[in-house]
Amino acid sequence: MNKIANTPNLLDPDYWGNTIKMSLSKFFILCVLQDEELHGYDIAKSVERRTDGCCTPREGTIYPVLKQFTEGGYVTFKSEIVSGRERKIYSVTDKGREAYQVALGEWMKITRCLQDCSCEASP
Repeated sequence: MNKIANTPNLLDPDYWGNTIKMSLSKFFILCVLQDEELHGYDIAKSVERRTDGCCTPREGTIYPVLKQFTEGGYVTFKSEIVSGRERKIYSVTDKGREAYQVALGEWMKITRCLQDCSCEASP
């Protein structure tokens, strides 16, 4: 952030990268849950693997998203006790599968637009 004007530095690649990755984190959390039930740590690691490290959701990102998805009915969980601690195992619901398909369609549209824009901007 630019401390003087309290506005983001749009010339900073980290600004754009972090903005994009936040949205991608939500998408990829739904994506990895399409295949299997996972607990939070494994969701984060699976997203990181699937994106070759491009998207690496952290605890401060993943658990609020999982809470939001659970409250919205997109994800459910079951609790189990491991080494005396509760661990939540998350799975996607039918509503979550539908949401993933909607998100996938929108990301595909954006991808096409980005390709068109990058072609037009090339010298």
